[in-house]
Amino acid sequence: MTTTVPDVTDQYPTRQDEAPRVIPRQDPVVQGTAEQGPLDAETLRGFDERGYLTIEKLISDEELRLFREELHRMAHDPTVKADERTVVEAKSQEVRSIFDIHRSNEVFRRIAEDPRVVERARQILGSEVYIHQSRINYKPGFVGKDFTWHSDFETWHAEDGMPAPRAVSISISLTDNYSFNGPLMIMPGSHKHYISAAGGTPEDNFKQSLVMQGAGVPDPDTLTEFADRFGIDVLEGPAGGAIMFDSNCMHASNGNVTPYSRSNVFIVYNSVENTPVEPFAAPAPRPAFLGSRDFTPVGG
Repeated sequence: MTTTVPDVTDQYPTRQDEAPRVIPRQDPVVQGTAEQGPLDAETLRGFDERGYLTIEKLISDEELRLFREELHRMAHDPTVKADERTVVEAKSQEVRSIFDIHRSNEVFRRIAEDPRVVERARQILGSEVYIHQSRINYKPGFVGKDFTWHSDFETWHAEDGMPAPRAVSISISLTDNYSFNGPLMIMPGSHKHYISAAGGTPEDNFKQSLVMQGAGVPDPDTLTEFADRFGIDVLEGPAGGAIMFDSNCMHASNGNVTPYSRSNVFIVYNSVENTPVEPFAAPAPRPAFLGSRDFTPVGG
């Protein structure tokens, strides 16, 4: 079954049926070539196959120091904490995420528009790009909660109206990522298979899902099948490095019960040829700080 939203055929229906199903990806993963950017052919092939790539050192030590200072300041600023773009943990009242940081914060705007990041996104997506979403994720020691298994694209498609998974995310590590402090986990190869979730989308679902994802989360049986088929890569790495991954990767992270915090800057680049329409499975689009409606190309 397909549905149509203003001249855009829905190739990735979700939240319409009583049972989940798996749909083969309808779009290529890499749409640029090695001649178009900093990533070589082998790296692009690896991204196409696994759905992600790692960058051991993206930012300098001085940049890392600056970002950490700003991270600490924002987490303890009452004005920032009270802003609707900030999500706090229900029990600990610690900051979980701060959204729209490329608009609200000059320090993080610069890295979001930096050629080191933007040129890689352009190359993978094969076009100019704009920022669909940006945020800081905090996972402080002892109280940092988990992010359950999900595909970002499923939410962006259902609730933001993004037509196809022609988007890429970058997670820049501001702290060391150990196997034990809640690092990113990805099922490599899962990005080529779309899980159509069961159930519908509650009104204003984003208010709950930002704290604990509900609608659109894959069922345990399908996740088990995916884990058995694709395995799970635990992405450790030093502060200052980065991970880029396809918008349809099945990914998650555990809670952090260690003393060692795990925080990152997270930026989503979408192709200007893939701009959102009306949501495919929600009554109305989410607020612009979660899914931008400004499609101005980034990076000059």
